[in-house]
Amino acid sequence: MRRYRYGGIALLLVGCGSEPVGVRGPLPPAIPSAAVVPNIHNVLSALVSARAVRADSVAVRFRRADEAPGTESVTPPVPATGDVVTIPVLGLLPDRRYVVHAVAYGEGGTVAGDPLHLTTGSLPPDLPRYSAGGTDPSPGYVVFAAGRYGLVIDNTGRVVWYRHFPDGAGLNFMAQPTGRYVLRPPTPVLGDTEPWVELDVLGNVTRTLSCAAGLQSRPHDIILEPDGSFRLLCDETRTMDLTAHGGVANARVTGTVVQHISATGELLFQWSPFDHFEITDLDAADRSGASVNWTHGNALDVDTDGNLLLSFRSLGEITKIDARTGAVIWRLGGRRNQFALHDTATPAFARQHSVRACAPGTLVLLDNVGDPTASKAERYVIDEASRTARLVHSYGSASRVVTEIGGSVQTLTDGRTLVSFGTAGRVEEYDVSGHLTWRIEGNPGYVFRAQRIRSLYAPGVGTSR
Repeated sequence: MRRYRYGGIALLLVGCGSEPVGVRGPLPPAIPSAAVVPNIHNVLSALVSARAVRADSVAVRFRRADEAPGTESVTPPVPATGDVVTIPVLGLLPDRRYVVHAVAYGEGGTVAGDPLHLTTGSLPPDLPRYSAGGTDPSPGYVVFAAGRYGLVIDNTGRVVWYRHFPDGAGLNFMAQPTGRYVLRPPTPVLGDTEPWVELDVLGNVTRTLSCAAGLQSRPHDIILEPDGSFRLLCDETRTMDLTAHGGVANARVTGTVVQHISATGELLFQWSPFDHFEITDLDAADRSGASVNWTHGNALDVDTDGNLLLSFRSLGEITKIDARTGAVIWRLGGRRNQFALHDTATPAFARQHSVRACAPGTLVLLDNVGDPTASKAERYVIDEASRTARLVHSYGSASRVVTEIGGSVQTLTDGRTLVSFGTAGRVEEYDVSGHLTWRIEGNPGYVFRAQRIRSLYAPGVGTSR
């Protein structure tokens, strides 16, 4: 026989496994057993598995062993859909002892399980280290690729999440609105058709994402949709006789194809520049060789009206495409520009990256060399009816750096902007007035794309791409 109190009501248990006598309302949840193990991909995280009874969801409370009780952090709860619930614990410190409790939430209240103990490992010796700071950074974390790692840092520069890839992380590591990470790591075999890889918050590979029809995926951009489908950039190469255009007879011309592929691998949509553009859209000097990098698509976004925005670096052009029919809606910049440009220099932008729709009729991009003395993040207001485009904001690094390749722009809340200046080794955040509020100190190396996220547990959810 055992007595205890729940919610001010005296309960009496008679015998092993007996139901309480005199209970008013639902029984409290329970955690008969739980275990914690390190994450094999990342010493800064762990997995807690808990057997939960009468629980709607389970979370984890944790603190360092040298901290006092009552200072615990709590993970987001995970729905208790089966007998055993697995909860990720993220953002831990290396080489520390932690006290961990599984916590069950149910109609009958909240119950914590017995304490569990975890000691985190040491960081990999080749993991990059950073320092960062500023007067008023946005909350959250910053995601990017560095060498053999996809990683996430906090506002001090501390690495709080990482995943190692033996052959390198590739050009681009980013979070998606679906709460997953993606990257396109290189493979060791020359000529492989290299797929994108999707990761969960623990760094587990959940699926690979490839172009249809055997095309090679481009490592510059991809969009995961809530229904499991995805949009991505692919390379298509054709042999063309360009002697009439200042080139060679058997030029290998590569154009950027856009595909939309279902969760089951069905090709839902395809757009090819070979059906819509001319080789003479490219400057003559760039189409004279045996291999012609015709369009060099490096960014893809869905506009607020559901149609597609693409950045073609080689053409110096932003193109809007009908997402249903593939028709070209308009072309901004480059040799086929259809807009009157206001409050801009000539050219308005050149060799640009990272086009993003940030509001109806508004887009942002990184202008790499429109001004050959300084790369800049730029915001344009587009009037499709009158075919006018007006430059309304322009942010450059205080040190006036130039990146001929790479770089990114991300719009944040309160009018803030996060900018990576690519090969120039600058990642900086600005407020609506263009004042610097945060930066990675020193030179972090080539950062093709930097991206803020709000949560390690739901990366990309609720933030702009």
